[in-house]
Amino acid sequence: MTGRPVYIVDGARTPFLKARGGPGPFTPVDLAVQCGRPLLARQPIPREAIDLVVLGCVNVIADEMNPARVAALRLGLPEQTVAFTMQINCGSGMQSIDTAYRYIRDGSHEMILAGGAEALSHSPLVLREKAVEWYAGMAQAKGPVDTARRMGGLRPDFFKPVIGLERGLTDPITELNMGQTAEVLAHRFGISREDADAYAVESHHRLARAQEAGLLDGEVEPAFDTDGGVHERDDGVRPNSDMASLAKLKPVFEKPHGKVTAGNASQITDGASWTLLASETAVEAHGLTPIARIADSDWAALDPSIMGLGPVLSATPLAQRHGFGPDDIDVWEINEAFAAQVLSCLAAWEDDAFCREVLGYESAFGRIERDRLNVDGGAISLGHPVGTSGNRIVLHLANALKQRGARRGIATECIGGGLGGAMLLEAA
Repeated sequence: MTGRPVYIVDGARTPFLKARGGPGPFTPVDLAVQCGRPLLARQPIPREAIDLVVLGCVNVIADEMNPARVAALRLGLPEQTVAFTMQINCGSGMQSIDTAYRYIRDGSHEMILAGGAEALSHSPLVLREKAVEWYAGMAQAKGPVDTARRMGGLRPDFFKPVIGLERGLTDPITELNMGQTAEVLAHRFGISREDADAYAVESHHRLARAQEAGLLDGEVEPAFDTDGGVHERDDGVRPNSDMASLAKLKPVFEKPHGKVTAGNASQITDGASWTLLASETAVEAHGLTPIARIADSDWAALDPSIMGLGPVLSATPLAQRHGFGPDDIDVWEINEAFAAQVLSCLAAWEDDAFCREVLGYESAFGRIERDRLNVDGGAISLGHPVGTSGNRIVLHLANALKQRGARRGIATECIGGGLGGAMLLEAA
C-alpha cells in the first residue's frame, strides 16, 4: 500500500480473566491501566510523544464514559492528548489499530497508543420495557391517590432484569444470537460435534503449552486487584481438556442436536490489550525496535446470519491483493468465537463453489494448515472480551512472527452484525 511504513513497536495485555457469575475485580479502564502502565514504563519516550489514544470498548460502563480518555489520563498522558473510544462489536480492538495505522501511514500522526478493553462480567442488568414504563409512571404520580392507583400495575417480573450481555449478543436484524449463527455455518459446511470438540481441546492444549514454555511472558502483564490479589495468567485454560469431558456437555443454542456447547465456544471474559504504533520517523528519533510492520488491512460485510464467515470475506482479498496464497502466510490468527465457526471458515476456503460464487474467484483459495493457525491457542481457551480480542490477536501475531522468525501473518475475525476484519503483518 502507498504511504509511510507503520510499525508495531511494542504491546502488552492483561491476563484474560473468566467471568464467574458476578462483577470481576476490574472495570474496562482498570484493565487498560493495568497493562498500559508497564508498557509505557519500558518505552524510551516521553509521554507527550504519543499523539493519540484510541481504545475499542463495547460494554462501556456508566462510570467510564469514553474509557479511552479516562485511561489516557490515568496512564499519565498529558491533558492535551486526544483520546477516543470506538465500537464495532468484536472488531473494536482491531479497528483501533487500523485507525492508528491509517493516521500514521497518511502522515498526520507519528505515534499512537491503540488498544481494546472489555469487562464482560460488568455487563449491566437491564429492566424490562414494561418495568421501565411502570417506574416512569410512578415518577409522574400526582398525590397519594394517584400513587396508589399506579402501584396496582406492579408485576413480579419487574424485579427480574434481563442480562444486558445476552441482548447484546443477539443480532437485531436476524434475531439470531451469535451461537445460532455458528450453528447455521456448522449445518452449511457439515461441521460435526466431534470436529468442534476436537478443535476446542487443541485450543486449550496449545495455550497450556505456550504458558508453560513462557511464550506469553513478554506479552502478558500481571494485574493487581484492590484486595491484594495477583492475576498472572489467562485463567480459563483447561490443560486436561479431552474429548470425553466435552462430549458430556449439552448443546446450548439448538437442542438437542446442535454443535455449539459451552466447551467449544469462546469464554465470557475480562481483559485489555494495547499496541504502540509508530512511524519510521518516530522509530528512528526515539531509538525504538519494532516487532512487526503493518502491511495492509481489509474490512468486509455480509449477511448477519452467517457473520462467522467474516474472516473469509476480509482476509482472502487482503491476501490476494498482495499475490499471496495460504502457503505464503506463515502464521494465521483467527479469533475463535466458536470452534464450528473457525472450522467453517477453513472449509469455505477449500470450497471451489463457495469461493467462485461468493468471492468471485475461479477456484478455492486453498487449505490453511492447522500448524500455522492459532499456534498458541485462541478465544476458546483464552476467552473473548469483545472489544479487546481484535487487538490481542494482532499483538500476538506480531510476537509469534518474531518468536518463530517468520516473514508474514494475517490476523482476522468475524464481527457480530455481519462484518469481518483482517490485518496483514510482516516481520520488521
